[in-house]
Amino acid sequence: MAVAEAQLYAKVSNKHRSRSTSALLEPLLAKGFPAHVAQKALVATGQNTIEDAAKWLHSHCNDPSLDDPIPQEYALYLCPTGRLHSRLQDFWKESKRQCGKNRAHEVFPHVTLCDFFPCEDQKVELLYDILKRVGDSFSQSFPPSISLTLHASPSYLGFFIDDSQANVLKEFAVAFSSEASALADCHVKPSLKQFHLTLAHRFYPHHQKTLEQLAKCINPGEPCQWVAALYSRDMRFVHYQRLRALFQYKPQNIDELMINAGDLIYVDPTHQRDVSEGWVIGTSHRTGCRGFLPENYTEKAHESDTWVKHREYVFETASRSFTKTEREPNVKLNGEAHNPSMSRSVTNVLSLQNAALRRGVLVMRHGERVDQVFGKSWLQQCLTADGKYYRADLNFPSSLPRRKDSMQQFECDPPLSCCGIFQSRLIGEALLDQEVTVSYVYSSPALRCVQTAQHLLQGLRLNQKVKIRVEPGLFEWTKWEASRAIPNFMTVAELVEASYNIDTSYRGNFPPSSLVPSESYEDYVSRSSAVIKQIITACPSKGKGVILIVGHGSSLASLTRALTGLPSRDSGDCAQMVRKIPSLGMCFCEELKEENKWQMVNPPVKTLTHGANAAFNWRNTIME
Repeated sequence: MAVAEAQLYAKVSNKHRSRSTSALLEPLLAKGFPAHVAQKALVATGQNTIEDAAKWLHSHCNDPSLDDPIPQEYALYLCPTGRLHSRLQDFWKESKRQCGKNRAHEVFPHVTLCDFFPCEDQKVELLYDILKRVGDSFSQSFPPSISLTLHASPSYLGFFIDDSQANVLKEFAVAFSSEASALADCHVKPSLKQFHLTLAHRFYPHHQKTLEQLAKCINPGEPCQWVAALYSRDMRFVHYQRLRALFQYKPQNIDELMINAGDLIYVDPTHQRDVSEGWVIGTSHRTGCRGFLPENYTEKAHESDTWVKHREYVFETASRSFTKTEREPNVKLNGEAHNPSMSRSVTNVLSLQNAALRRGVLVMRHGERVDQVFGKSWLQQCLTADGKYYRADLNFPSSLPRRKDSMQQFECDPPLSCCGIFQSRLIGEALLDQEVTVSYVYSSPALRCVQTAQHLLQGLRLNQKVKIRVEPGLFEWTKWEASRAIPNFMTVAELVEASYNIDTSYRGNFPPSSLVPSESYEDYVSRSSAVIKQIITACPSKGKGVILIVGHGSSLASLTRALTGLPSRDSGDCAQMVRKIPSLGMCFCEELKEENKWQMVNPPVKTLTHGANAAFNWRNTIME
């Protein structure tokens, strides 16, 4: 048992347990569920219905923590609804698109009244009663409208609440915390600092101007109905990352986790270092079970996606002046509720910024390489006794390009697999479908990158119009080379002879001889920064075409972060990040010419996800 969990057990094991039962609890007890398990199910589902609790119990039948006495943590938030909430959601969505995710995106728009505190399962109903009673006592003194003033700093953007109104909210929070502490035996701390509604937090300073422009499009005087809402979270996973399953995965081994599309997974970052590449170990929010799962079956989720909404108290205010057709849906927990009607002011800002877009840079990882499938000794599997190449598996390339030096050089500079070729063409065709205009193509000298660029251009139907500029400076961090030496890349002449559409007039900014074995991470970052700047300078800025760069997993961060002005990751973070980037993973940057900067936005096409297809021996499998 982990030390942190042991402390949690000790904290709650000696608590006095109430014998009161609710109307929802009795039917579950009648079905034979132990009281503490039934109460846990009710709390985990917000004490909504017996059906929800029974479904939860069925899903958690193999949960090893089902009998654990650890309670949930609860927080009391004041949340806006109506038009103001809709405008805030517009900001959430647009700020994430233009500036990337910041800490505020983890939770929906809110004002903190009481921060998280533990409460025993059997006493949660007391919190409901206290919320209603305190809400009723403040219903007449609650401000008819709340004045919000925009405040900005290099790391924070949000609305501050007027002092006189904030004092009423503080009194409400103090009253709730006092009763909860006395009646439900909870240690509740009311928020007594400056009351605020955060818009952005812990963002990069150079994004401040863009975020402020978007925030000024929010009219804080929009009709709004404020709701005091009680939320809970599992205190065991407070510091864990959250992932959302994109696809179903059925375990192939006993230590793997069954997941369905939409499942939320808790992942402890400190437990991932010894996990095989492409896998993570996590705990399912839906079932409570733990195991390994493929990382490319998931995407990052928000912290509040795993929270449970329990009860709310709606304050009737004078600003509630909208009709039924103008009502917005309740607060969404993921902070990204879809609103089809974008506010006119936000749209105007976007149109001005879109007008300033001039160029795009699409950085892409190469396709699947043969050694990724067949291991480092792949070449030995497809050489005859006299040293000739043959196709030992349909995923091996049908042939290898001719090179003057030894064929053994392919071991350090492997080609694409046939699936890698298919992936590249498929992405090229998808770019063509989206009418992406590629004007320039740059490639790392690695054969797999040149081949990826070639087949991307074939899918785009540009293989006769756009030539590939081979840039040695785009090669990956040389410290990762297993041979501890720089591969002997195929020469431009050899690539042309093998029918690759190479720009023979291009002279790279970094000749192959400049690549140093086992270079430091700082040198790699510096090289990447220099090469992306030289590429941008070499491509005229008059047109709106896309500069396509085919590199390696590390290229997606080292090139785009240098281009957008973001600081580089440290070497440890970089290694963890590269593990998560699939074949043909991509990042897209757009130029904001009038602001003399670049911003990262969604790529024009989705990436390609597929499962593994193991080797099959019919004799061993069927006959024996």
